[in-house]
Amino acid sequence: MFEPTRRRDDKPVRIEDEARFLKSWVERPLVTGAVTPSGRMLARTMASYIDPTKPGPVIELGPGTGPVTEAIVRRGVDPHRLVLVEFNPDFCKLLHRRFPAATIVHGDAYGLGKTLRGVVHEEAAAVVSSLPLFTRPLPQRLTLLEAAFDLMHAGAPFIQFTYAVVPPIPKNATRYAVSASNRVWWNLPPARVWVYRRHTG
Repeated sequence: MFEPTRRRDDKPVRIEDEARFLKSWVERPLVTGAVTPSGRMLARTMASYIDPTKPGPVIELGPGTGPVTEAIVRRGVDPHRLVLVEFNPDFCKLLHRRFPAATIVHGDAYGLGKTLRGVVHEEAAAVVSSLPLFTRPLPQRLTLLEAAFDLMHAGAPFIQFTYAVVPPIPKNATRYAVSASNRVWWNLPPARVWVYRRHTG
């Protein structure tokens, strides 16, 4: 199985990534949305909702420095299947170095159909998002969710984490099903993973 490139040892890399995130958050807080990368336990929880045997690409929105990406690879997803959509050009360069087999797209995840036009040619197995959804109005969040559903297999998951106690996109029994993980207390700050699936049939 592919093993992400080791950069000396984990502690210096984590510190470097935290510094990158803090710098990005200071410069563009509404875009970055967090002052530190996702913790390992949160990343592992997000990746656990992906079925690596399901065919098609796995699309990640807002991968940042790649902690969730690494958890997805460890879950058993071939890095060639990864499509990483990142708005920050510095993070894009870093992702190219850390995940050279993945497809890195520098673009706006909130215009997902346009951003991935000509990039994704088959139905995706999952969409994994670390975007700060609460910085956007609800209609924009709903548009993103529908665009993600349009790119995926029927019933495939849209996986999103949030620090809030309420879902980032409200539950809607008629259009999609929503489930949630337990609160990931080991993350700083604690977070929860929400999984959305479009109703089929």
